[in-house]
Amino acid sequence: MQTKNKKEIIGRTVQIDLPRLGFTGIQAKTDTGAYYCSLHCHFINIKVEDGKRILCFNLLDPSHPEYQDREIKYKRKFIVKQIKNSFGDIESRFLIRTTILINNRKIRAWISLTDRGNMKYPMLLGSRLLRNKFIVDVSLKEPKTT
Repeated sequence: MQTKNKKEIIGRTVQIDLPRLGFTGIQAKTDTGAYYCSLHCHFINIKVEDGKRILCFNLLDPSHPEYQDREIKYKRKFIVKQIKNSFGDIESRFLIRTTILINNRKIRAWISLTDRGNMKYPMLLGSRLLRNKFIVDVSLKEPKTT
């Protein structure tokens, strides 16, 4: 008899890490209405090195208090998808597949890279990541930031 994985209860926001991108302590907002996760980035572009396409970007932007002026060169597979933003407009976004660490639980997920500079949280956790792993209880208090 197979047992199902127990779903963890998380709040409206949760602190996460993106270890492969070298980024820790990110405040993320759960968004069950979004399919993919999205991450605030800028200077998103493709460069060619040694004949291979590399996706380059900076996490956050210079106005964010946790910004580090460091270009990430993503050499793994990435895709471009048409995604509807929060205003209902369709936009092309790069998606990368990486590991997200939530409460010591490693999860591989697709993350869209976009400008979230005018949003309170630099990252959204979408339903594709949350499904069958977490239950969102919006009454839970937000974790304290340091």
